[in-house]
Amino acid sequence: MRKVADCREMPSESGCTLTIAGSEDEVVAAATQHAVAVHGHTDSPEFREEIRKYLKDEEPGR
Repeated sequence: MRKVADCREMPSESGCTLTIAGSEDEVVAAATQHAVAVHGHTDSPEFREEIRKYLKDEEPGR
């Protein structure tokens, strides 16, 4: 099942609306790159695990 990371559900003050979907590893990698480039976070194993906690299963039909 594909996973989804939705910036609207992450703690943020920027109001970002980006949504990323794909395999779990793809989404974690892409969401990390986005968080570093756009939101100023630092890439680390701990940060990637934090992102992983926010992933949800993609709704069928999307």
